[in-house]
Amino acid sequence: MNTIQHWIDGNTVPGTATQPVFNPATGQERAKVVLGDAATVDIAVRAATKAFETWSESSLTQRTQVMFNLRQLLVEHEEELGRIISAEHGKTVDDARGEIIRGREVVEFACGLGDILKGSFSDQVSRGIDVHDFRQPLGVVAGITPFNFPAMVPLWMHPIAIATGNTFILKPSERDPSAANFVAQLYQQAGLPDGVFNVVHGGKPTVDAILTHPGVEAVSFVGSTPIAKYVHEKATSEGKRVQALGGAKNHAVVLPDADLEFAANHITAGAYGSAGERCMALSVAIAVGDAADNLVGVLERKAREVKVGPGDQPGTDMGPLVTKTAQERVENAVTTAHAQGATVIVDGRGLKIDGHENGFFTGPSLLDHVTTDMDAYQQELFGPVLAIVRVDTLDEAIDVINANPYGNGTALFTASGEAARRFQRRVNVGMIGVNVPVPVPMSYYSFGGWKDSLIGDSPIHGPEGIRFYTRPKVITTRWPHTEQHTGAGFNFPTSN
Repeated sequence: MNTIQHWIDGNTVPGTATQPVFNPATGQERAKVVLGDAATVDIAVRAATKAFETWSESSLTQRTQVMFNLRQLLVEHEEELGRIISAEHGKTVDDARGEIIRGREVVEFACGLGDILKGSFSDQVSRGIDVHDFRQPLGVVAGITPFNFPAMVPLWMHPIAIATGNTFILKPSERDPSAANFVAQLYQQAGLPDGVFNVVHGGKPTVDAILTHPGVEAVSFVGSTPIAKYVHEKATSEGKRVQALGGAKNHAVVLPDADLEFAANHITAGAYGSAGERCMALSVAIAVGDAADNLVGVLERKAREVKVGPGDQPGTDMGPLVTKTAQERVENAVTTAHAQGATVIVDGRGLKIDGHENGFFTGPSLLDHVTTDMDAYQQELFGPVLAIVRVDTLDEAIDVINANPYGNGTALFTASGEAARRFQRRVNVGMIGVNVPVPVPMSYYSFGGWKDSLIGDSPIHGPEGIRFYTRPKVITTRWPHTEQHTGAGFNFPTSN
């Protein structure tokens, strides 16, 4: 049985306590992962602190060269890393490769560090005085990341943190930890000095140790809203900077003028891709007016066409859920929805895959006539369940979205530019797609929702990532002539 160990200061580090890691497609244990504690975190912080002394003084050329090398290694090992992710998460290999590519885009953004970190200069702000500024790294920073994107979400954090001169400690999900160690080895091959990137595995004790360790300057987190609130409160009380991204309930609005075949095709992919285990998954379709009945008919057909199977099997559209508990939770949610009055158009419960009867599979479920007071609407199910809510107008659809406590992503399907403009200006959501089902922005924009989807005010990656992992210095300079003897005033200084 393979044991997945910590990665600290360029080497694997064992631990005593372990937890099983399962293959969701078979339901069988495939490895064990060691679980860290406060002592493990302290060892990692000490290694990262020592590495920061030299890495923070490294040149922009050295840092960007590491990023260029890492980018190439991610290309060369895309298939291998994708299969590692699929084996522990359950998503298809192609889906895993997709998340690697989107993570790699942040590495490419970090390759442009020389331009991104250029400061500003103001000449002669007062007689003989100039002002300029630049940004410096914070020190040791940490990332606490979820199971659903074991490569992409960490890659939204550590390339920017490391490229700007920080050292990094990653605490990945213990459900699918191998991707983190694999990327650590790629960093080493890319020429990153030991101690700059470290991986500490574990559960809540490891998280709490990161949040309270005085040597950690900042924490980036992606996960559920309750844990995001906990992380934000705990870490900020310790004086740390915090990025805390929470949960979601993403809506897709379909107007009567939309191409229903196009809309249903993309909503189906957005709802059931990765078994719905995405923070940007479409979990609610709001059918407006006359679009409803026809839309439901097309969505039903599309849902029944989804091929469910092992993630490494060619032709599979959707793999299993990550754990048995997740499978049971999602199927119980469908049962509850039916009991509360929803119409189960497509029922994914009880699905068995030949040869993988013990896998954590459930099929796509499509629920119609869902109302906003039902559990299927109010809860973040994080599974392949699409709820259809019917309204009469676009304004009603906007009101439904704005009343929801989450504000991560939303989409509108329409042929009307006026409707699209009204929607994107009025809806209280951080990321919006117009005829785009999963509006994850490119790496040179920042990722972050509104309301309970983002705790605090710091989104992730892009320009916001640069600001988060650095702090500015502003320097005011004067170089007087030696023969000048300008007297110093006791009043507050002003320009002249």
